[in-house]
Amino acid sequence: MSSLLIIAHGSRRGASNDEVRQLADQVRAQPHHAYDHIGVAFLELAEPSIQEGLAALVAQGATDIVAFPYFLAAGTHVAQDIPEAIAEFSALHPQIKVRVTSHLGASAALPGAILGMAA
Repeated sequence: MSSLLIIAHGSRRGASNDEVRQLADQVRAQPHHAYDHIGVAFLELAEPSIQEGLAALVAQGATDIVAFPYFLAAGTHVAQDIPEAIAEFSALHPQIKVRVTSHLGASAALPGAILGMAA
């Protein structure tokens, strides 16, 4: 069973975390996506943590998880912290395949989206 985990930084401002949850709802509502479940997790300052988000998807039957870093730049969180959290989870759950995608800012679609929003 394939699942998607959208990973954001997390904020002390609850409304910011809710925006990420609303984004996940919007992604779930997209027709013809390839995922049985779509969840969210936060690196820090909000819940669920990355470990908790992954575990929640596994509890729903996930055996193959795509982890999507919802970050604009490849700073330390993208380059180090998220891969480390995924590696910790994978060491405890070797039967679950977890693949980390490129971060949002690396998307070739982003420049067009910025121009479209600015117009």
